[in-house]
Amino acid sequence: MSDLLFYLLAGLAVVSGFLVVLNPLSRSPVTSAMFLVATMVCLAGLFLLLHAYFLAAVQILIYAGAVMVLFLFVIMMLDLKEEQRQRFSRWRVPLAVGAALFFLAGLAGPLGRAKALSAATGTAVEGHTAPLGQLLLSTYVLPFEVVSAILLVAMVGVVLLSKKESK
Repeated sequence: MSDLLFYLLAGLAVVSGFLVVLNPLSRSPVTSAMFLVATMVCLAGLFLLLHAYFLAAVQILIYAGAVMVLFLFVIMMLDLKEEQRQRFSRWRVPLAVGAALFFLAGLAGPLGRAKALSAATGTAVEGHTAPLGQLLLSTYVLPFEVVSAILLVAMVGVVLLSKKESK
């Protein structure tokens, strides 16, 4: 049963991921953002299958909730017109496939080392939320604060750039 659920969630995640980029149903960026939410919910379901309940909750609350609200806010503030949107061009598809292959090749090395390390120690990689919280609030607190400041500056910049001039 869990295998069937895994393949269903993985397939839905891949399909909705493609629909984020190549959406034949609508040219609206809001529709693409909703497909991105569907992808994130499918990924949270995959985390649940792995018994990573904390990561599933974070995936839903942070990414599908807060980050997507920020994305939708930016989309609504920009108010793109149909004639301003870029048209689909065929030369971008090979470029995107090449970038994806380059990305996957870059991931192959670290993933192979992680599998070899897990096989050598004979234990599965497991973790609890208490050590994770200690790391986030001690070692990695500065990067998270920098990212939050960058997101705030980006949001203020979008508001200022999209503000209509009063006459």
